[in-house]
Amino acid sequence: MSDRIYLSSPTMHGEELKYVHEAFDTNWVAPLGPNVNAFEKEFADYLGEGVHAAALSSGTGAIHLALILAGVKRDDIVFGSDLTFAATVNPITYLCAKPVFIDSEEETWNMDPAALERAFSLYPKVKAVISANLYGTPAKLKELSDICKEHGVPFIEDAAESLGSKYQGRQTGLFGDIGIYSFNGNKIITTSGGGMLVSRDENVTKKATFLATQAREQARHYEHKEIGFNYRMSNVIAGIGRGQMLHLEEHIALKKAIYFRYQEAFADIPQIKMNPYLKDSEPNFWLSCMTVDTACEVKPLQIMEAFDKENIECRPIWKPMHLQPVYASNGFVKATDGPSVSRRVYESGLCLPSDIKNTEEDMAKIIGIVRGCFRK
Repeated sequence: MSDRIYLSSPTMHGEELKYVHEAFDTNWVAPLGPNVNAFEKEFADYLGEGVHAAALSSGTGAIHLALILAGVKRDDIVFGSDLTFAATVNPITYLCAKPVFIDSEEETWNMDPAALERAFSLYPKVKAVISANLYGTPAKLKELSDICKEHGVPFIEDAAESLGSKYQGRQTGLFGDIGIYSFNGNKIITTSGGGMLVSRDENVTKKATFLATQAREQARHYEHKEIGFNYRMSNVIAGIGRGQMLHLEEHIALKKAIYFRYQEAFADIPQIKMNPYLKDSEPNFWLSCMTVDTACEVKPLQIMEAFDKENIECRPIWKPMHLQPVYASNGFVKATDGPSVSRRVYESGLCLPSDIKNTEEDMAKIIGIVRGCFRK
């Protein structure tokens, strides 16, 4: 069998080892240290706009802390993206709060501002809103943020997949009261695991760091007035992050090239559409995705099975949260009484191999398999 072609695997460059070795050489093998401090500063400097950052053990942990900082408590209602990975909304349930899912819009596949506005009319008492930037494509972030401000509700931006993406010239993650990022193994940059919480309010990131280190008070003995968590990033993996940040723009450029290679290759197949984005946005193109016209005889499953036979990794689009068995009883709001956009995208789409280490030969093979499905 031929070597496996991955969906999006880690890409290491070598500089990461320099910082990891420093952690070992100085014995800073702990959830604090020079790499953690430097990674936070370098990350915040990259984003700009006077942002402060707190390095954490995962993006999921960052969302959990963001919800706590937004004041979410038991039985509170929190609006969340419907078309996303479960990690965007699972932390709502950690706090025994109630997620209500908001449908997507066609132009980005992200949270629909019209549906969000409608949701506020249906659920007048809402504690927070959390919206994801799917596959690195910015949502209509200013519109979503403005709606939240109008209703006096904190807006948390899940930029786990969209580091380096921009909307109306601004970095994603900066439109909300709090932004979060993920450095999981398949993300645009990775620390193997890990996440970051950002805010323009330094008190917010300081509080996040406090909660992430078991909420230990500054006393000689172990004093705790609040429940804390073990969510701080390790100095070792922070070193990996510092090395990866040096190559972020390079990774984005390579991901972009993959997307447009697919777009060009499938331009003559009208049943295929690539994942859309707005003209005033700059995605990081983390994953290239496609949908197949629902009237077409070729179905996404056929394409995925063809990839499986050739040892090529691909995946379905995220299954919407309102269709997940664990959330079957939760609320779901569409912009109108028409069909759900998130469901249509899920049922008609798939994620194409988007690994930046793919060779031209790999890309030609992938494209040939897709095109072959439409020649049958």
